[in-house]
Amino acid sequence: MTDHDKNTGLRGLRKTALRWASGGFITTCVAFGGIQLQAQAIAAHNSRAPVEYAADRIELQDRQNRVALSGNVVITQAGLSVRAARTLVNYSDGETLRIERITATGGVLVSRGNETARGDVAVYDFGRRVITMSGNVQLSRGGDTLNGARLIIDLASGISSVDGRATGSATTTDPDSADTRGRVSGRFSVPDDD
Repeated sequence: MTDHDKNTGLRGLRKTALRWASGGFITTCVAFGGIQLQAQAIAAHNSRAPVEYAADRIELQDRQNRVALSGNVVITQAGLSVRAARTLVNYSDGETLRIERITATGGVLVSRGNETARGDVAVYDFGRRVITMSGNVQLSRGGDTLNGARLIIDLASGISSVDGRATGSATTTDPDSADTRGRVSGRFSVPDDD
């Protein structure tokens, strides 16, 4: 093999490597672009839309300005759904009733479109437009999942963040739990190049 053949072979190898690298970069950009579009869909959530609810039992607690719902609770607002065993809805009582916060407990599921979040407790702060979930949290979007101890969904910015250890949370004895390790785990799907 001559030096010219070796150089030509190296150039071809470099071109192939460059194509593979740029293809991977482009695939990554497309994947992150899709995630960004999803985040923008969350940011577009209308937290001023009417809130609808249903439960097996509802108790109005006028003196505390709150409503307690229990048993198969379903709360929806503009395509966002919260399901739980129990919820407490805090409101202000001015000229009109205004929801300030919803606290859901017991197998909480928050969903919108193809996104779901599961956890033990969820607090939806209407003033800050933030949903905070804690305890065995799992965030799923399509085939992607994230697991941790605490999830914060900022509806104003469209940014969701997962922590491995929730501040002030009790540590579980399960060695596979994110609470014990203080880490976030998950799985991202990679598109096929057919």
